[in-house]
Formats: sequence, C-alpha cells, structure tokens
Amino acid sequence: MSNIDGNAIVYCEGAFNTPNGKTAHGLVRFTERYRVLGVVDSTCSVQDAGEILDGRPKGVPIYGSVAEAIEAHGHSKTPASHLVVGIAPDGGRLGSTARKHILEAIEYGLNVDAGLHDFLSEDPQLTSAARRTGARIRDIRKPPPRDQLHFFTGKIQDVKALKVAVLGTDSAIGKRTTAWILVHGLQEMGIRSAFVGTGQTAWLQGARHCIVLDSLINDFVSGEIEHVVWEAFKDGAPQVIVIEGQGSLMNPAYPGGFEILAAARPDAVILQHAPARAEYDGFPGYPIHPIEIQIQSIELLSGKPVRAITINHEGLERDRIPAVCRDVIARTGRPSFDVLLDGARPLIESLRPYLDDKG
Repeated sequence: MSNIDGNAIVYCEGAFNTPNGKTAHGLVRFTERYRVLGVVDSTCSVQDAGEILDGRPKGVPIYGSVAEAIEAHGHSKTPASHLVVGIAPDGGRLGSTARKHILEAIEYGLNVDAGLHDFLSEDPQLTSAARRTGARIRDIRKPPPRDQLHFFTGKIQDVKALKVAVLGTDSAIGKRTTAWILVHGLQEMGIRSAFVGTGQTAWLQGARHCIVLDSLINDFVSGEIEHVVWEAFKDGAPQVIVIEGQGSLMNPAYPGGFEILAAARPDAVILQHAPARAEYDGFPGYPIHPIEIQIQSIELLSGKPVRAITINHEGLERDRIPAVCRDVIARTGRPSFDVLLDGARPLIESLRPYLDDKG
C-alpha cells in the first residue's frame, strides 16, 4: 500500500448494515487507494465492520460520529487525512444530515472523496470551508469533459484476452465483490488478469482501469466501455479481463448490463444472484424476474453463455447455503458458488475451458 492516497474514515451513517452501504462495504473488504481507519455509523453496535459484513473481524472499528473517528486516530502514526463518503443512496443524492457531517470533516481539515450525483465541489458552503482549511474535495462521479470521451470504434475486436462480465439479477447484489475475488484468485494462480471497474466504488477501491458508467452521456457509454477494456488489454496483456456489471437487465430503476454485453462483447458471463431476495432492491411490489428468464435474456442478447451463478447469501442461514446452491444448479443447469465462503477456485475451474482455449 505504498501508493495510497491517505488514511480514510468511511462515512456510512445509518446505512452500513443495508444495501445502501455497498460503497463502504467495498472499502472495508478491499481497497488499494486508502488505508481504512474506521467506519462512521452510530446505528451499528458491533465493534468491527468486518463482523457485520462477513462474520470475521477486519480490524476496522465502527465509530458513532465523525469527530469520534477523527479523535481516535488524532495522536497515532496514521491520523485521518480523508473522509470517504461510503453511502450509496437512491439517486446519489446527499441528505441534510450527511451534508452536516461532511462539513464537520472539512472543518477538521480532512479531504473528502464522494461518489454522489450531488457534486460536493459545487456546494458553496463546503467549498468555502475547504478553502479555509486547505481540504480537497473530489467528486468521483463527475464525468470527464466531452472532448475526452470516446465513441465506439470496433477496436474491442483487438482485445484477445478472455473477457468475463460479472452481471447480476439485481442492483447492490455483490457483482463488484465477486469480480474482485475472481481477479485476485486468478492472479494467485499465476494467470495474468485485469479488473475493469464501471462504478465509483471500484474507483475508490483503486481500480487501475475504471469508468463511472452511470454518469456518462449516453452517446459515449459504449465507447467508454470499449476504450477502458481495450486499455486494460494494452496495459500488460492480461490473459483474462473481468468486467464489473452495473444494475441488472430488468431492474426498473437501474437497468444495466445491456451496454456491457454490446460494447465489451464478453466471451462468458457470471451471474450474481441473491436467492432470498424476492423484490428488486428498494422497490417493494416489483418482484425479481426468475433467474431462468434472466439467463435466457443475457444469452439471447449476447450470444454467449452464462457460465456460472454466484450466490449472495444475504438472508440465508450459513448451513442452508450448500442446499441453496444445489437448488440453483438444479434450476439453471449451471454451477453455483458462494465465493465469499468458497473462494475463487471453484469459479475459476468453471471457466477452465475458456482459459484453455485462450491458451
């Protein structure tokens, strides 16, 4: 972690134990951009953030306030330098309570990195405070200037690596986490691989090749996907490129994956699924389409196979997970794994025919 941006407190007030805390979840599990000192969420009583996420301590304490988190590390060798906004609310809008806490962090002199659609660098009060304390505000979702955007050219055909897209049956379901686990597992096996991020959390985790898909102008979405995959291939000639999905094909608020299938042209798809989740995230009354229909839709659109189903075990007792995986296998005819519990190797083995073909 020699090239980290700084020591971060992750702000996730009221959301760490919910899907809206997914950005904080990603940073607690893994980041190459920051040294994570702690999480702020006064509603969580568990002392270690890792215990809430995966039942295992990560050495990342949860604090009741921004001030408490800052003061806890104020006299250490690693004082806080950044507040990273770890909440991912619907629509990416900043609430008044969160804004007050972010202002408090700036008053302490902390830099602020945020992946919201409300750009903090355009808030007069926050920017005035930042000028006064010397803090920096970065809006990760702010799109690049239009003259820096790419239009689709067809150069995706030059990418000779195995391209694997990790899509999902819903939003906030673990696509990014599974993609990282797969990449790290491939690397541990000596297989050159690259991660392509498509959202703000991947950028905050330090993804070398990353775009923020949901803030791009529609005309350039395909071109930006193509370009970032092409850049990942040119940078080190990986054997495998794993592409993070966004939303899901049929989510009413976050329909995603179409552009990745069309522009990245993956060779295979891994589908992330939460068997205990009956309705689309945040939308009661909108039942999730059956996984069989979602598989058919992906394969019809892409002409490529859904190779495996990876399980998000939310709402499941641990001892039920193997039976749930067997049920998914019986329903879909695809291998099924919980990579948080099983690790990456079984998933990698399901891709073995494609890896062998790429040689």
